[in-house]
Amino acid sequence: MATGTAGGGAADPTGRHRAANLDNWDERVAIHTASRFYDVEGWLADRPGPRVREVEALGDLSGLDLVHLQCHFGLDTLAWAGAGASVTGLDFSPSAVEAARGLAERAGLADRATFVCADVYDAAEVLAPITFDVVYVSLGALCWLPSVGRWADQVAALARPGGRLYLHESHPVAWSLAHDSPTLEYSYFEEPEPYVDDSGETYTDGGVGLAHRLTYEWNHGIGEVVTALVDRGMRIDRLTEHDWTVLQQFPWLVERSPGKWGAPADCARLPLSYTLVASRMP
Repeated sequence: MATGTAGGGAADPTGRHRAANLDNWDERVAIHTASRFYDVEGWLADRPGPRVREVEALGDLSGLDLVHLQCHFGLDTLAWAGAGASVTGLDFSPSAVEAARGLAERAGLADRATFVCADVYDAAEVLAPITFDVVYVSLGALCWLPSVGRWADQVAALARPGGRLYLHESHPVAWSLAHDSPTLEYSYFEEPEPYVDDSGETYTDGGVGLAHRLTYEWNHGIGEVVTALVDRGMRIDRLTEHDWTVLQQFPWLVERSPGKWGAPADCARLPLSYTLVASRMP
């Protein structure tokens, strides 16, 4: 899962949204690193590597350079380092970056893993002049951004000519659904004003009663994401919509197979996540 960041600008002129999200995500780090959901100790013992679906999409990345935007505490980033890639993880949470660096040391991967604390909207500037073979973005990233266009600016600037983007993200239909039933309640599209959540919860076990309760999120339609990338010189190579997601995002979802949650049998199939692979045109 990815860490939230809402950069400043027209959608957040005072930085209030970003500051609230940062406080929330800083607090989540200790909860997430200790959770059964992430099972850090099990990961260190087993070193499972990247997910099969990611390897099928990207192939062998041995010797290639990968940047993971909104990397949280770096578990997915380090999976690619363990598979032979040279990785850079970027996140706006100092607590997350500190945890990622510690995890890299424990895993014996610090020689090929760098973690940088910065806002995703500043990624290309902060990492310049370095560019990458793969820009990697994992589930739960785009919802924290007020502008998918500004995100696409960074992707296009970070990808080398011929470089690729891998994005696995929650489907905008899923973000539009009511919490308690499979009915539409929220906008499918990117809106100027964010969705405000004050539940004080996170998605892992142990994640109830956060002191920093308030967060701000935005939805982005599939067409908005695709158009933002194409307008910046990216070619869409694959776009696959999935009727599953990796956690119980809603109480009415059922676990169809280990780690894959979908709608119950008496409900129509719904798109809950999607995978997009794109290439930067030479």
